[in-house]
Amino acid sequence: MKPTCLLVKRAYSYSGENRIGFLSYRGRGCGVAKNFKRQFPRYKDLAPLLKFKLPSLPSRERRLSKALTIWDLRALAKKRTPKGPFDYTDGAAESEVTLERARRAFLDLEFRPNILHDVKGVSLECTVLGEKFAMPVGMAPTGFTRMMHSEGENAVARAAAKFGIPYALSTLGTTTIEDVVSAAPDGINWFQLYMWKDRDASMQLVERAKKSGVKNLILTVDVPVAGARYRDTRNGLTVPPSLTVKTLIDAIPKPEWWINFLTTPAISFVSMKNWNGTVAELLDFMFDPTMTFEDLKWIRSQWDNQLTVKGIQTIEDAKKAAECGADAIILSNHGGRQLDRAPVPLHLLIDVKKELKKELEIHLDTGIMHGADILAAIALGADFTYIGRAYLYGLMAGGQEGVERALTILGTEMLRTMKLLGVNSLEELEPKHVRLLPTHAGLGTLPGVK
Repeated sequence: MKPTCLLVKRAYSYSGENRIGFLSYRGRGCGVAKNFKRQFPRYKDLAPLLKFKLPSLPSRERRLSKALTIWDLRALAKKRTPKGPFDYTDGAAESEVTLERARRAFLDLEFRPNILHDVKGVSLECTVLGEKFAMPVGMAPTGFTRMMHSEGENAVARAAAKFGIPYALSTLGTTTIEDVVSAAPDGINWFQLYMWKDRDASMQLVERAKKSGVKNLILTVDVPVAGARYRDTRNGLTVPPSLTVKTLIDAIPKPEWWINFLTTPAISFVSMKNWNGTVAELLDFMFDPTMTFEDLKWIRSQWDNQLTVKGIQTIEDAKKAAECGADAIILSNHGGRQLDRAPVPLHLLIDVKKELKKELEIHLDTGIMHGADILAAIALGADFTYIGRAYLYGLMAGGQEGVERALTILGTEMLRTMKLLGVNSLEELEPKHVRLLPTHAGLGTLPGVK
């Protein structure tokens, strides 16, 4: 008896018209002619495929090697860090839409590559404020860094020095500028200043930075009052973290963080004595709401090295900062942690560059989670960029090695993107390589955000 095969046809509707679609073959002997011959697996064929490994204990190196993106590091950080410190890093002000918009701005753009270019000699080197760096990105100042991981600021400074980029210590640091410089003597260490109500105390910090060899003072100007960071308020975050029933329960799945916390020197705000209130209360106590451009001029007169003004969010203020003698400005909304629904730095960049041309250097931060984000900013006119959360996710995931992993990820992404764009140097990047798409172009949920 010969095999039988039934061709089943089904009618379906397409654009209002009837079509005939071949659905399947059914019956004995159905199918196309055999194009292969079955055989029992042979050991000589299987042997090269057998890649069994002996079980090994979890290790920091192994854990970090599996992180392919900054978002992967964020996921690791969330698993290994108590809720309070993680949310302090990860969160933003009020609705947190400012941070989301800044990140999405880098997704809502289109790269335009040039093909058939020799790109075997790609370099990420750049010269910023008279210094040569290996990549166009620096480590932004972040407060309370030892709260994220006990290795803290020293780990970040050492990683930055290893990768040939600058590290900026925050006024709200948990390590002194002297100790940071001692930990990374070959690095480029900058200092970020919040102007306190106590001006003499502020300038004492500046003097200490100068004696330590700091050549770039970063003055943050967008903090007349602390932003409303609801995650911190709900968590009752204090520095150092308080031991409560809630935090102890949270500690159970994160033993390494707590062991480090309890067996290393106390986390303290090194620029003043420990504060007994919440972080939000501390910031409101310190920040000076009376600061004006006249104060900026005064600081310029007191500081004879490079001066960078951080927190510029309008063209008008960018021009005023230039008139006050700033050597560089940082277009920044403080990582989305101050004014809710603040301007997106990337969107502001083109107009500021057009207005100021080469009067001073234009730097940018907020929202950078990929090496291509950095290149987009450079192409659109930025001279330099900064990361904050990106390296803190690495720090929380694995100390100094985690920070180095973050920089390796970003560097690899930059090199690959430059080759795909057909450019060999940052100088070759131009606005023609990037087109900004309509805001919120429907790219879906940001990676890693639920």
